[in-house]
Amino acid sequence: MTDPKPIRTLLCIAVQQTFFDLPFDQIGPVWAATKRFLTTVHTMPGVTVLGTFDDDETMVGTSPTGFPWTCYVMADFPDRDAVVAACNLFRTIEVGDQGHRLWRYMRVEARLGRPLPAPEL
Repeated sequence: MTDPKPIRTLLCIAVQQTFFDLPFDQIGPVWAATKRFLTTVHTMPGVTVLGTFDDDETMVGTSPTGFPWTCYVMADFPDRDAVVAACNLFRTIEVGDQGHRLWRYMRVEARLGRPLPAPEL
């Protein structure tokens, strides 16, 4: 019996207009919730984070409905359920004490695939 292959996943994250509508002194709780999301993904059983990419210095403002996204997390997940659980964090992580969740300020889309074999050089 062979071990199941991990699922290469690109988590694409977009910052919503609601984040930019916040007064500057109220963005801290959103950043704290974002760090909780990232920490949780990094510590999920069987997940290996391969890298992150943040486009915030050269992309200012909200992301369009699709590409380009604001930031990305590429990871190997043990199965589809783990990917769903990572996406669900946007529904469950609280931001501050107003009862809001992270999905009010950001959205996520997961792209699932497999590693592209490297060519022999």
